[in-house]
Amino acid sequence: MTEKDQLSRQGELEALFFLAGEPISFKKIANFFQISVEESKKLVENFSYSLKDSERGLVLLINQDEVQLVTKPQFQPLIQKLIQEDFRESLTPAALETLTIIAYLGSMPRSLIDYLRGVNSSYILRNLLMRGLIEKKASPSRVNVYLYQISLEFLKHLGLDKIEDLPEYGKYRDILKKFEIENPEIKNPVVKNLV
Repeated sequence: MTEKDQLSRQGELEALFFLAGEPISFKKIANFFQISVEESKKLVENFSYSLKDSERGLVLLINQDEVQLVTKPQFQPLIQKLIQEDFRESLTPAALETLTIIAYLGSMPRSLIDYLRGVNSSYILRNLLMRGLIEKKASPSRVNVYLYQISLEFLKHLGLDKIEDLPEYGKYRDILKKFEIENPEIKNPVVKNLV
């Protein structure tokens, strides 16, 4: 592999880590790049080395068979300041949109939330988690996948006894179920979860 190809792969790897927003296994990296697990470890090692040599604010955390792109510890005070400022403010339209998607469509992975919103939702989800409005739980059916769902704190905050008490909740669930029945050829994971 040429040096240019190696740099291109590192850029793709960086994008993959950024979009994931959570730990990724070496096996998943290998599958993504269609290389062996050993080659994926070497790719991660080279990328980690390039991050350490730069003035960038990111570093790779490697824990056995998983890797995650995180901010360097020396930037923690800056990040704390940003988080504190976020908590002083009201929820943004993007945060409200994300909460609405999770509340009305139910428990789902971040990748599906990103798909529905059309943008990366990692920061918004982290903010909602820190505020206690949503919860993150391991998927019972898929390894290394987390599902986001509304929390009891969310229900308390809105003064609701149960999720079904949301305005027009039943109406929107019925619309999605009807859509699924009328369009069986569409393999929509959101709709499939509702039926």
